[in-house]
Amino acid sequence: MRRRSALRKQPATPDVKYNSELVGRLINTIMKRGKKSVSQGIVYGAFDVLKKKKKDLEPLEVFLQALENVKPKLEVKSRRVGGATYQVPVEVSNERQVAVALRWITGYAQTRKGVPMCEALASELIDAFDNTGSSVKKKEDTHKMAQANKAFAHYRW
Repeated sequence: MRRRSALRKQPATPDVKYNSELVGRLINTIMKRGKKSVSQGIVYGAFDVLKKKKKDLEPLEVFLQALENVKPKLEVKSRRVGGATYQVPVEVSNERQVAVALRWITGYAQTRKGVPMCEALASELIDAFDNTGSSVKKKEDTHKMAQANKAFAHYRW
């Protein structure tokens, strides 16, 4: 437990092209070894692919709707009570919802082999926008797990 004052969250810096903090967080999630310009190229390339595939919609709108479709509302956390470990369903804070959704989208985009990362990210965002794909399935599995363990909700604290 922290003895000092609570940590302050550092504000997210918006990206240069769309001036959106969420796009900036997506860039930071994709970034490896501090190579921000590489991750910016991947994200902006994916947005260009989105612009070509979804002609009637803006890429930022597609990204925001995809993020909404992937955000988990519930998750399970392990709680040790007595000698047993229970999977206790807990509600997810807004900040964590965004972080987990971005992690899932980028993670499943990286597992798509044989295509460049910008195209894989674009196709994962389109799948999430259409409520299909791996990241949406992961959200549904997480919600099913929370529903299955609803009996242990009284261990939440």
